[in-house]
Amino acid sequence: MSLNKISFYTIVRKEVVRFMRIWPQTLLPAVVTTVLYFIIFGQFIGSQIKPIEGFTYMQFIVPGLIMMSLINSAFSNVVSSFFGAKFSKNIEELIISPTPNYIIIAGYVTGGVIRAALVSAIVFGISLFFTSIAVQHVFMGILFAFLAAVLFSLAGLLNAIFAKNFDDISIFPTFVLTPLIYLGGVFYSIQMLPPFWSGISQFNPILYMINGFRYSFLGITDVSPALSVGILLVFIALLTAINLRLLARCTGMKS
Repeated sequence: MSLNKISFYTIVRKEVVRFMRIWPQTLLPAVVTTVLYFIIFGQFIGSQIKPIEGFTYMQFIVPGLIMMSLINSAFSNVVSSFFGAKFSKNIEELIISPTPNYIIIAGYVTGGVIRAALVSAIVFGISLFFTSIAVQHVFMGILFAFLAAVLFSLAGLLNAIFAKNFDDISIFPTFVLTPLIYLGGVFYSIQMLPPFWSGISQFNPILYMINGFRYSFLGITDVSPALSVGILLVFIALLTAINLRLLARCTGMKS
């Protein structure tokens, strides 16, 4: 096994062991939050909402809730882990080692993707207790879940690079990520919005993730799945390039 493969495996193993060791903090909160969403929005409020394109409101929001949990899990896993390594000065040893920066990024991102996949599977399993739903386009579902997890793992890494204290790692999720998620079509179709707000929503990248994922489940979408994939790939390429550049310059690594 080459040194790069060993380095990649070591980072991924460390990440998986880390979040599995504290699973009540990394996996359980998504379960509690999702159950509350299903009860409040799905049953209490959803029972008063007419079907959307032939699907109950509960069925309509399931893909969005899964994607919401996936995004939060991927982002929080990487931002907390990488900043923790910065705070304890462990990252400095990794940066000056022969490990290429792309291996470092790939290792942390893979850890985020694995945690996001576990959380998504748990949330999907919980949804089956509230409604019947099946994946119509399995490959598309896996593709959108993977791309979204990679994108927000990279976003979490970017946040961690610039963060100077623990408060900084909560600013982006609170003031940027959460509003984008709730305005990304988790609980509604943009066709329900007035033309002005519908047009504004199309600048939200999370809209394309949720709609693409919803298409894989229900076969309905507000935007083209091909366009959604293209937009996600552009953002992934952009964030990868930015993170590589920042690591090469050791941005945020010096106290």
